[in-house]
Amino acid sequence: MDDVELLAKIRNPETRSYGFNMLVRTYQQKIYWLVRKMVIDHDDADDVTQEVFIKVHKAIDTFREDAQLYTWLYRIATNECLSFIKRKRRRFFLPLADVAGEMTERIEAYEVAPGDEIQKKLQKALLTLPDKQRLVFNLKYYEDMSYGQMALVTGTSEGALKASYHHAVKKIEDFLKND
Repeated sequence: MDDVELLAKIRNPETRSYGFNMLVRTYQQKIYWLVRKMVIDHDDADDVTQEVFIKVHKAIDTFREDAQLYTWLYRIATNECLSFIKRKRRRFFLPLADVAGEMTERIEAYEVAPGDEIQKKLQKALLTLPDKQRLVFNLKYYEDMSYGQMALVTGTSEGALKASYHHAVKKIEDFLKND
């Protein structure tokens, strides 16, 4: 079922629940992994993903279709991730370094298969980035989004996104060289 069909089902009172369930099935895994790369912890990622779909459910009738559905969903997800990280810092009165340190400890605790050590190092490097740079890197590297798509998701200019991605890559390279 494509996005047009999903939206038609959601907007029809008789098939609204079915349509929304199909929307969740279609996008849940993509949204989860986008969120997971930002918040690291599985339980936190589950909670944030659930919040994303609650917000989507409440706001689906306001979706104007001037962007693609996935762009709208990713925008909600990225905003939820950034809000979650801010709330976590405020709740525990933690500076950025302490939140990153906590997330690094969680990465260390994960059992990894042989060969996944490189992925673990990359995740640690990503935690050294400011939230927005990490988000831009994740969207470009993992989601393979164009700068135009990222601009729609983040509400940031393509030039600023290119600069953020370049700075993120440089910081990651430096981290990996010094690790």
